[in-house]
Amino acid sequence: MGERRVRRAGGTLLRVITVWAVSTLTMLALAGILPDFQLQRDNDESLTDVALTAVWAAGAFGLLSALVWPIAVRALLLVPALVLGLLVFFLNGSLLLVALSLLPDGSGEADPRTAVVVAAVMSAVASATSTAFAVRDDEAYRRRLSRLAQRRRGGRRDEARHGMPGTLFLQLDGLGHDTLCHALGKGLLPTVAALLDGEHPSHRLAPWHTDWSSQTGASQLGILHGSNHDVPAFRWYEKDSGRTMVCSSPASTAELQHRAIERTGDGGLLTFDGASRGNLFSGGADQLALVLSIAARRGPSNRSRAGYFAYFSDPANAVRTALSFVAEVVREIHSSTRSRLRKETPRVGRGGFYPFIRAFATVVERDVVVAAVMGDMLAGRTAIYADLVAYDEVAHHSGPRSRDAERVLGRLDRSVALMAEVAAHAPRAYRVVLLSDHGQSPGETFEGRYGLTLRDYVRASCGLPVPRRAQHSKSGSEARDVVRTALHRPVAGTEDDLSPSTAPATDPIVLASGNLGLISFPDLPGRATREEIDRRHPALLRVLAGHPGIGFLLVRSEEYGAVLLGAGGAEIPLPELHDGEGPLKPFGKGAADAIRRTDGFPHTADIMVNSAYDPATGEVHAFEEQIGSHGGLGGEQSRPFLLWPVTLSDPVPEGEDIVGAERVHQVFRRWLRECQGPQVPLGPAQISLPTDRPEGGFPAADRAVQDENA
Repeated sequence: MGERRVRRAGGTLLRVITVWAVSTLTMLALAGILPDFQLQRDNDESLTDVALTAVWAAGAFGLLSALVWPIAVRALLLVPALVLGLLVFFLNGSLLLVALSLLPDGSGEADPRTAVVVAAVMSAVASATSTAFAVRDDEAYRRRLSRLAQRRRGGRRDEARHGMPGTLFLQLDGLGHDTLCHALGKGLLPTVAALLDGEHPSHRLAPWHTDWSSQTGASQLGILHGSNHDVPAFRWYEKDSGRTMVCSSPASTAELQHRAIERTGDGGLLTFDGASRGNLFSGGADQLALVLSIAARRGPSNRSRAGYFAYFSDPANAVRTALSFVAEVVREIHSSTRSRLRKETPRVGRGGFYPFIRAFATVVERDVVVAAVMGDMLAGRTAIYADLVAYDEVAHHSGPRSRDAERVLGRLDRSVALMAEVAAHAPRAYRVVLLSDHGQSPGETFEGRYGLTLRDYVRASCGLPVPRRAQHSKSGSEARDVVRTALHRPVAGTEDDLSPSTAPATDPIVLASGNLGLISFPDLPGRATREEIDRRHPALLRVLAGHPGIGFLLVRSEEYGAVLLGAGGAEIPLPELHDGEGPLKPFGKGAADAIRRTDGFPHTADIMVNSAYDPATGEVHAFEEQIGSHGGLGGEQSRPFLLWPVTLSDPVPEGEDIVGAERVHQVFRRWLRECQGPQVPLGPAQISLPTDRPEGGFPAADRAVQDENA
């Protein structure tokens, strides 16, 4: 035992000396390259003197990074998360300037801007050296992972688990089943492909069918909390309260989670030793980070950005992510400029703040969530549910099968590989379930094809004035709204900018959710009937139903109850509605039942509008600025995927389809029971939403989030 400790101490000392030496050489090289960075007072100093100065400066910088950085990041959690990521460079540069000022002979000198560059390069090189050293020493890497796991468990062993496997539910947001198969065929996802390859694959793959509202809010609420009742779209207007609900608003997600818990009487999928990472909803988990439904709470311990601390407290992680962030911004600007110069179609605007939003989703959010999941596995959590939104965000603006989206898929596959590698060192085995919450359907926007937004078309059909410069319909991108939340900006489409108080009470409120539109008349109590709408706006329903960009309308009739309206005067009462007939002919199996279910929601809009769908091309027409969209019926957006280990039971009996997010929740519940045995249900006192639960921290492995394309 003593000999082993000596070897370990020697190995640790060797690694420290190696990293120190490489940092010293890096500093000498930068001093020779950068004119504003000097390690000597005059030209008379010998090379030995300069080298000794570099040794002391590199050592001081490394020591300051280890001691000061975590404290500085903790203090800077008072600033928004996105700003924290941008401050990484300046924090590192400041530490280098302090290190140079501590040199005994005062020979070190650097311009502040140059110090930022030098510090970033040195942190990246030191991190790469340390990582390479650990990779070559498997025993050292195992010990490091073991220490991280022990730290997560607070130094205690969990005697109650008895070696039962944990479960990781990893959601690849927006990746449809058909697009996944296409990417596997092109070799873009080698890690995922390995799960399905061979004579005896370890996993099985199948599609599942969303509800009419094919978007993250409805799907994830149903999966995590067992009910997505009364979620008719991504955003909708509620007449009884006079507010607009948006599935990416902290206040709305908190309310939806509360409603689901009240309806089911259950805390959620993750109430038993669970962790929720990067999701809209908590699922009842004790360990929370980057969960939108708790972002509206006050106090430093439970703000959503608190989940960034443990990741950014490692300066090497922070610098690496910051460099990748900048690289992704440049990548997006180059890609959008090339698309514009080539006049590619369809195309939407990708300027303004969007490059930073894309970088946040594809780099910052990905890195933090991946590190959180690895920390959870090292801690031996029973159930983990994490959402990676990178593909969804890029596909909205570049297209579901664009080169940009495919590159993001490749990076997500590497993230899956990293998590699988760490799972091998976890204190328990993990069964990994991959899934998506919806797919995406391509197509030119409604405005791009027909010249007007849905809102302006409705106003024109009602005889109301249309602005000469019509505004674009705001995007329903989850990542965009998460960034706005982190920056304390109001989420687009909430009551802040869509309430009827900003317009005459008789004007309709028109909201867009992908290729699903919702029209409400705030001055008409309850759900307005077709007859009331016809009396007020005689041309509206007829003109909308006959528009070539609209597939069908759902309205309530005084005589027939709910009816579906389509082109050529088609009018079908819901009890007589069948798949593949009338207006639903292009939309495939399950469309009629999905519409009937939504019709029963208390807050279904007065007029529900689904865009046209071309089954030959798979295209829809989004009512937002998106060329890859989801939210309604039509094409791949309604066909996400589910990939599960063969050791778990089949989701449904052979020959049946998995229909609806609530059914997926039931399947996941069964799988957790298979992994863990019977679980004790929560009592009524245990399912209320907590008001002061802190977000869980997590250790960040310094090798976990390397972006190879940065």
